[in-house]
Amino acid sequence: MSRIAFFDLDGTLADRQSALSDAVTSLCRANALPPEAEQWLRAELVDRANAADFARLREVFGLEASAPQLWQEYVDLMAAAVTCRPEVLEGLARLRAAAWTIGVITNGASDIQRAKLAGTGLASLVDGVAASGDLEIRKPDRRLFELGAARCGVSLADGGWMIGDNPVGDIGGGHQAGLRTIWLRGRPWPDELAAPHHAVDDVTDAITILLTETE
Repeated sequence: MSRIAFFDLDGTLADRQSALSDAVTSLCRANALPPEAEQWLRAELVDRANAADFARLREVFGLEASAPQLWQEYVDLMAAAVTCRPEVLEGLARLRAAAWTIGVITNGASDIQRAKLAGTGLASLVDGVAASGDLEIRKPDRRLFELGAARCGVSLADGGWMIGDNPVGDIGGGHQAGLRTIWLRGRPWPDELAAPHHAVDDVTDAITILLTETE
C-alpha cells in the first residue's frame, strides 16, 4: 500500500470560516474601519484572500495604513484565530506513527497558508506543503500536486491519496494527478465529475479509512 496522503487545508484540516470572521472583525476594529469596509472585506475574502485584496481595500476606502501593513495584520490575525481540532491533530500523528507521508496541497497565498499551519500546530505534522501562491497556479492544476509530492520527497507515480472538501479542486484534481480520493461532504457535487473513492462527513473519518484501507 502506498502510504502517501495529501490534505487540503481550509475546510478540511482547519476551520477557515470562523477564523475569517474573527480576523475581519479584529482588523476593522483595530483600524477603525467603517461598517461598509467590513462588509466589503467579508464579501471579498469569502473564498480566498491575498495581498491585492488589501491594496484594493485601501484604495476603495482611502485608508492611511499601507496595503502591506494591512495584509500582514490580517495574516497575523488569521494565524491566531484559525483552529484545528485536537482529534484531527491526533489522527495525523497516528498516520505519521504508521509511517505515512503527509502533505498539504492548498489554494491560497503562501505566507498566510503557512502561517495557518504554524498557528494550528499542523506544521510539525506534515512533510511538505504546496500552496497555490508558490507557483501562482491553483488546484486542480496537476503542477500543484507535483509540487506537493516533490516537497514531501515522493512522486505522484508512487500513488497515494488526496483528501479535501472541494469537488473540483481536491477530488477532480486528485483524480487527474493519479491519486485515490476522499471527499468531505458539504458542497454540491457536480454531476459531470467522477465520484470520489470515499465520501465522509469529517476528516477524522478519512484518517480512519487511510489507517485501515489497503490497496
